[in-house]
Amino acid sequence: MQPNFKLDSALSRGLLDVLIKAGLVAALVLFAFEVFQPFLGLMLWAVILAVTLYPLYGRIKGGTGLKDGYAATLVVLLVLVVLLVPIYLVVVSIGESVHSLIDVLKSGAWHVPPPPESVAGWPLVGPHLYALWQSASESLAPVLNNLMPHLKGAGLSVLGAAASAGGAFLLFIGAVIISGVIMAFGERSEVAAQRIAMRVSGEERGRPLAKLCTATIRAVAQGVIGIAFIQMLLIGVGFVVKGVPGAGMLAIVVLMLGIAQAPATLVTIPVILYIFNAEGFTAATIAFAVYTFVAGLADNVLKPLLLGRGVDVPMPVVLIGALGGMVVKGIIGLFIGPVILAVTYVLFWQWVALQVPDKPVEPAP
Repeated sequence: MQPNFKLDSALSRGLLDVLIKAGLVAALVLFAFEVFQPFLGLMLWAVILAVTLYPLYGRIKGGTGLKDGYAATLVVLLVLVVLLVPIYLVVVSIGESVHSLIDVLKSGAWHVPPPPESVAGWPLVGPHLYALWQSASESLAPVLNNLMPHLKGAGLSVLGAAASAGGAFLLFIGAVIISGVIMAFGERSEVAAQRIAMRVSGEERGRPLAKLCTATIRAVAQGVIGIAFIQMLLIGVGFVVKGVPGAGMLAIVVLMLGIAQAPATLVTIPVILYIFNAEGFTAATIAFAVYTFVAGLADNVLKPLLLGRGVDVPMPVVLIGALGGMVVKGIIGLFIGPVILAVTYVLFWQWVALQVPDKPVEPAP
């Protein structure tokens, strides 16, 4: 039997064409990704903000009758005001505190009290700490001069962290502005997202998956960012009314702890102890302590109510996705993680349902 050389040659040419086309497509995708990569974080934040703020945009547009562009601009301005005003107040407070500290150090009015004799008996660090403390109590200037090289390194680290935070803040401001553009074309964006999801997963599953992604992002925004913001307001108002030093900065720390899913009691309990130590046990301090402690535990009540609301997956899936995503990818992973985990959860159970119908299983005899 003679081999069919023409058929083999045709198959080889067809396979070669497929490989060449696949290689060209892969090269095009890689090049496009390299070009787009510098803007990837910006666009991800813009999409997340647009999805989160779109209900507010719809209410403003419906209530005011403004056109799409004007309504989106109004939402962007509101968000920028909410962001910039607290940050401005915190920066001013930090600047005033630093200026006051510098004035006190220059005037020489601040003195370090002498150390207790028991400090010298501490193991390992006791003698060195006692000598340093004693020297600082006699004259602070030589101690500061000796520590200056270390302080310079710490200062450079702080400046680097501040520059990084400033860059991240500018990135976030740009994302807010771009999210306004996305909201102005919200209906087209929604249709495009559904079409992409249907192209990937089929018409039957694509539309629900697109809605699931949207609902998950909004649930995380309400259940994590929203709860942290509410808790910051509750605790911050109490600090301001009571006149706690650095109340604005402490409120920002509470917000960061809430976003990181850490307990606000890390801030509230030391503040309560400070107030009791400074003012004693009075009716006002006890009322402040009770209010602050309860406000620090408010997330335990709000989280089950808001986190996962409107999402067709269990709340632990969303919470685990938020925590795991934040560990892996930082703050933006707080939103990406739940979306990926929720979609995976739904696809997994859809795959299970294809093989094992959802019906009662007879117990084993």
